[in-house]
Amino acid sequence: MKYELAPSILSFDLTALSTSVPKLMAAGAHIVHLDVMDGQFVPPITFGDALAANLRKHTDAPMEAHLMTLTPERHFDAFIKAGCKRIIFHAEATVHAHRLIQSLKSQGIEAGVAINPGTPVSVLEPIIDDIDMALVMTVNPGWGGQSFIPSTMPKIQWIRERRPEMDIQVDGGIDPVTLPQVISAGANVFVVGSYLLRAPSLEEGVQSIVSGFPSN
Repeated sequence: MKYELAPSILSFDLTALSTSVPKLMAAGAHIVHLDVMDGQFVPPITFGDALAANLRKHTDAPMEAHLMTLTPERHFDAFIKAGCKRIIFHAEATVHAHRLIQSLKSQGIEAGVAINPGTPVSVLEPIIDDIDMALVMTVNPGWGGQSFIPSTMPKIQWIRERRPEMDIQVDGGIDPVTLPQVISAGANVFVVGSYLLRAPSLEEGVQSIVSGFPSN
């Protein structure tokens, strides 16, 4: 199992990403996680594909778009063009999850499906063999800095039992204290945002997380 850190840039100074993102990658992070919010699926509005395209000029690191949006399929092409190789949409945002997965895969893009803390993991059952990644939200989506929700752990276990080799991502409240819990449950990709900004430096924040990974 490969363990990866995917820093969320949501809490970062967006005007300084050309500096902070390369620092994160140099420190040992693996994936740039873009939290895209439309003000409808969740209350805040963040950024769009233009930021992703500009960021691509400053890093060759893998980028993924986490679309916390209604009608996520309307944004697929823009984020693919901007350089994202994986797109994650929410099961709660569509009644056509299977079709959207097929659409992404037909373009050579990895398809991820996210579920909120209040959503039963069983919604993934019809598509569990089709997705490339499952994202279990360990906080309610919309804002950084929330407290980790331990009751989400059985969802990770359920997914891991059915897809032993698939990437399972967790997002929300991940720090050196909660990291062992989600690893034990079966997660292997970790979105971390506000914790990294609270660390003495980005480098120390990244290392405090990746040092907790089992040996890759």
